[in-house]
Amino acid sequence: MNEISAMPANIAHWLSEREELSHIKFLTEFPPVKKAVPLRKITVAVGLHSILIKDTFEQSDEEHVLESGEYCRRAEITLRFSIHAPFSLGGGACHQAFVDIIDCLSFDSGLDISESGCELIKEDRDTDALVLTARAKVNSRLCPPDTTDLVFPSFLDKTLLCGSHIRNTAIHLSENQQAWLASPFVQGAYSGMGQSTRTINLGFRPAAVFVFAGGMPSVTASSQAYSALAAGESGSLGIEITANGFRVKNGSTHAVSGITPLLNEAGTGYVYLAFRGVSGEGNAD
Repeated sequence: MNEISAMPANIAHWLSEREELSHIKFLTEFPPVKKAVPLRKITVAVGLHSILIKDTFEQSDEEHVLESGEYCRRAEITLRFSIHAPFSLGGGACHQAFVDIIDCLSFDSGLDISESGCELIKEDRDTDALVLTARAKVNSRLCPPDTTDLVFPSFLDKTLLCGSHIRNTAIHLSENQQAWLASPFVQGAYSGMGQSTRTINLGFRPAAVFVFAGGMPSVTASSQAYSALAAGESGSLGIEITANGFRVKNGSTHAVSGITPLLNEAGTGYVYLAFRGVSGEGNAD
């Protein structure tokens, strides 16, 4: 039996244990079956009239409420009570029983009773009883409050629905992480034009860049560097990462320790690999 169908039984059992309601017999069959004739004790059948479930993103500062903007599944549950009282007790007994039940549920169970009401009292000659049909609307996240002893389990684990689970990057990927998996790096090429410096725009700040000249050694015998690598704020001779891509250098003006970077030589073809960052850095603007 799932928790929703078991709800009337849970509530009827809880009400039957209340000392102030010891004069009432609680049942869970609904619609109620025929009673003994004549009826000697107030008898109440508990059932479900309707359930409306809504998924929302709550924003509240109240205690015991999910953090602002977290996902929440709320339920609007309408309980139905069929109250049978012996003729000898009169119609007032039906109304008093309903009031006592609502008081217990409102103040002792922790359930959020937002609305209650009843229909006109009818006669049931088969059991010599007066019958009152009543309803109570309950707003709930289908989870018990911390201060109640009424067992009212959730039909789904709340941790699976709240934002703390959805935003747990140990088990879920963020949008940036998903984008990185789809395209962790970009590959491109450019033809050298001979300028001393040249900026290659990628549209994002890469986490790392590797550039090399096609068909050329990394460093020639004459100490000319045709490849370079940069990562973060550091890089080898002749390359640096920019906000939107990377910058290469070319010629003796940029030489260091006798090594000359040649990363933009006229007529030379270059290939680059630019790696995106996983946590947001290196994603397209």
